[in-house]
Amino acid sequence: MDILKVLSRGIKPTQKNKPQPAAALPSAGAAPHPQLFHDAVASRGKKRKRRKTKDDGADDPHRDADGDASDLDYFAPKKPAAETAPADTEEANKKRKIKLLDEDECRQILRSHRLKFTVLSETGPADEPHEDEDEDKDEDEDEAPKSKKQKKKEQKEKKNKTAGKQEAKKDDKKPIFPQPLSAFGELHHSYGVSAKLASNIYAQGFRVPTEVQLGSLPLLLRPETALRRSSTAVPGIERGADFLAVAPTGSGKTITFLIPAIDGVLRRRAELGRSADDHVLEAVIVAPTRELATQIVNEGRKLAIGTGVRVVLMKRTLRLPAEEVEAKGENEDGSSSSSSSEAGSEVGSDNDDESDSGGDNDGDSDGDSDGDSDGDSDSGKETTTQGTKKPPARVDILVTTPRTLLNFLTAKRGVRRTLPAVRSLVLDEADVLLDPVFRDQTMGIWRACTHPDAGLTCWSATMASSIEALVTKQLARRVGRGSSPRPLIRLVVGLKDTAVPNIAHKLVYTATEQGKLLALRQLLHPASSADSGPPLRPPFLVFTQTIERAQALHDELRYDIPVEAGGSARVAALHSSMPESARSRVMARFRAGEVWVLITTDVLARGVDFAGVNGVVNYDVPTSAAGYVHRAGRTGRAGREGGVAVTFYTKDDIPFVKSVANVIAASERQAGRTGEAAAVQKWLLDALPDVTKEDRRKLKVRGVESRRSGAGAAAISTQSKWERQREKRRALAIEASKRRKRQRRAEGGEESESEGGEQGRGGKGAEDEEWSGLED
Repeated sequence: MDILKVLSRGIKPTQKNKPQPAAALPSAGAAPHPQLFHDAVASRGKKRKRRKTKDDGADDPHRDADGDASDLDYFAPKKPAAETAPADTEEANKKRKIKLLDEDECRQILRSHRLKFTVLSETGPADEPHEDEDEDKDEDEDEAPKSKKQKKKEQKEKKNKTAGKQEAKKDDKKPIFPQPLSAFGELHHSYGVSAKLASNIYAQGFRVPTEVQLGSLPLLLRPETALRRSSTAVPGIERGADFLAVAPTGSGKTITFLIPAIDGVLRRRAELGRSADDHVLEAVIVAPTRELATQIVNEGRKLAIGTGVRVVLMKRTLRLPAEEVEAKGENEDGSSSSSSSEAGSEVGSDNDDESDSGGDNDGDSDGDSDGDSDGDSDSGKETTTQGTKKPPARVDILVTTPRTLLNFLTAKRGVRRTLPAVRSLVLDEADVLLDPVFRDQTMGIWRACTHPDAGLTCWSATMASSIEALVTKQLARRVGRGSSPRPLIRLVVGLKDTAVPNIAHKLVYTATEQGKLLALRQLLHPASSADSGPPLRPPFLVFTQTIERAQALHDELRYDIPVEAGGSARVAALHSSMPESARSRVMARFRAGEVWVLITTDVLARGVDFAGVNGVVNYDVPTSAAGYVHRAGRTGRAGREGGVAVTFYTKDDIPFVKSVANVIAASERQAGRTGEAAAVQKWLLDALPDVTKEDRRKLKVRGVESRRSGAGAAAISTQSKWERQREKRRALAIEASKRRKRQRRAEGGEESESEGGEQGRGGKGAEDEEWSGLED
């Protein structure tokens, strides 16, 4: 008998308990192919035979087979950074020819990747909205003396007129098919991106573009080249295009708008003959939360290494090069400028870190150290200690949250600051920035960008039609006020408002709040036969409705992980009431893999990129379908497989859970999982009640009302209601006993004082009795 075989038999994993290979988890590293969709589309005519040539990128140094774009690995040593690829020589560029595809070929490639481009608006001022508003006002004024029949007739005519206009608008939306980007190596020799920027892109590990990068970059960098073979004429495209992109979470939108911003600064610097030391603020990127803004700055600085482009995060003490003009009495929306700035400051002070959930939903207030409660607090800090005025910061690209920049623009009363040199305004997570929570602040920043050629790009994973209509209307108004007319183009990747198709979804009914806590503990301590479906491995995120619930859940779970595995240090909470320094430390620990379970609110639901997150737990049901899309999008980034999104719901959530179930069902269909393989079955969708419009509005603003107090049946605790009531009664009895004892002591003291007053000493009162000293 071989003794080595006997000894090694006990340590070899059996086939039954064989661990899941690390390659199937997002924390294992980058996916070999970051694209989510690549459908086969049959060609209409003769099939085009593709040959591997130099033009196709077979010998392109910018293309690599490994495709390792991960800058984070939780449980393995980091690989050494790849050396920067040498820039293409001029001789190689001369040999290469820009080979444009025919429109049919472009159409096939875009359809295979589920990309849909639409021209939403033509150039020209918007006179119609103003005329319609005037007509509506006149009709409202004349309604009083009219009879009911006349009113009904006019309402019917108005309804038919509106329907006709909507059909006309639908007909005006024209599809276009721009040139796709097959590899990042084409950016330099085909679209004129500087060699240094192309080298930085290669050094960061970007090889194969994702869907949003494949479709957006050619149109944003060189729109005339991208549409040269298009049969659909797009007026004003030579001046550029305003852009609106709806793409899945984790699909590379940040890199997509950073590359054109940096390229635009370098191109205009070369055209005007400016040196690398001349910095002009030409691009402003607005993000709803501080964490997302910091992430954008870090990514922008990586791409701008060696280019001389400065990417700066807006802070309270930062002074920008701006012009000061007298504040007008009214803004474009008809409200006064003073009231708008004050309202923006008030909204921002409470909701600067809110994502889609509304101002009152989770009580998340801004914990940034650079945030002010009013706009005038900056005015006293623009001078140095010697009393001299601080010079403007040297900035090319500014990244900011709405309130921080608006405070600078409205710091002086009666004076409005503008940014006349800004040529590009980028709204990341545009649907929440143009939601009523941030709308006044965002519109104030947009009005401050007064350059006639200033362009707008909006990016998000979810975009309501009302947001698109608002953007179209405001762009038309700017054209009417002297801005250059540019077309507005929309890109939709995949199905609109759905989660990424490469993750698994689980909808778990727990009946009560205590059931949710037990279910979460089962995820922390899984059993082999406890549950079916893909397992949830740390690290993962846990989302709650309010700050109080996040803190209470953290207190419950902090001792659930054994000391041998790290103990309470493996569980952390992050919300906007924490100081900025504490939030930064938690983020750094989570990115480094020191924290396995991060409990948070919607402050981390949007945009923040954690490449190695294996799963997301919605401890409380999201407040909207868009909220679920963004929460679930924290895993499965850049096409990584193996991510899991688990949603707990109780009997209190049943009236609201159908919107989440519909998103899951649509995402499963998009991924090709139907029938028994789908996470949400048809019988469950039919059994759940429909969510009314009023319920959706209340849920978005307030959340589930019973959880806002954090007490009673909604408390996060393993104790039963009877046990909590018993402890409460005991505490009340103890407090009542103490109160009675204090009352008896007080009554006894009053009696002794009155007796001392009756005895008296030489006619002295009780006050003199206190200071009479000790008796013999």
